[in-house]
Amino acid sequence: MVVILLYLQRMKNIHLHIEVNPELYLKNPNATELGRRIVSEGVRMIHELGFEAFTFKKLGEKIDSSESSIYRYFESKHNLLIYLVSWYWVWAEYMLVFYTANIEDPKEKLVKAIRILTGQPEKTAPDSEIDIRLLSDIIITESVKAFHTKDVDVENGKGYFKSYKKVVNRVVEMILMVNPDYQYPRMLVSTIIEGAHQQRYFAVHLPSLTDTKEESDVIPDFYLKMLLRLIG
Repeated sequence: MVVILLYLQRMKNIHLHIEVNPELYLKNPNATELGRRIVSEGVRMIHELGFEAFTFKKLGEKIDSSESSIYRYFESKHNLLIYLVSWYWVWAEYMLVFYTANIEDPKEKLVKAIRILTGQPEKTAPDSEIDIRLLSDIIITESVKAFHTKDVDVENGKGYFKSYKKVVNRVVEMILMVNPDYQYPRMLVSTIIEGAHQQRYFAVHLPSLTDTKEESDVIPDFYLKMLLRLIG
């Protein structure tokens, strides 16, 4: 089960501890320095090399550790990818909770949530060595490989994708607060999230397929206008 534990000290210092489904790892990487290096450097290497070219052997050489030591934490690079995807969505849910908690107006809360999910993330997370910008790029380019597999139904049954579902369901609840009669809230939220990722990919690699530019990010505005027109 994915859990977010938030501790606020003096209302200013945020301490974030993210727990990911324990079936995704053999040994909790967050519990040791080596484990944390495997995850943080794994993000950098997958971002640099791409998931196909990334191997535990290359990662071991990068962090000056043996390939076998990495296998003590993760059964395969596929499990590491799902771990990273899950970590990202737990972080995204934290962002939604933290930045919408004090917003009373349902529509204003929904608008803020969509801007968070379709905009560019912060570079770093509190109490983490993970570069959120790099991980966000991995989500855009590689996360589909986490669930477009023959084992997706088995892995779904084990709760591997629960963190993503929780983010979708949290925004679904916001939509229904604005319009309780809207019929397709889950389709709409998942379309917005995946569509925004696709548009960011197009902006970098296939720019003729999108209207967004690096210097003018119109993705959040586009999806906000679409959402508000659809739900009325």
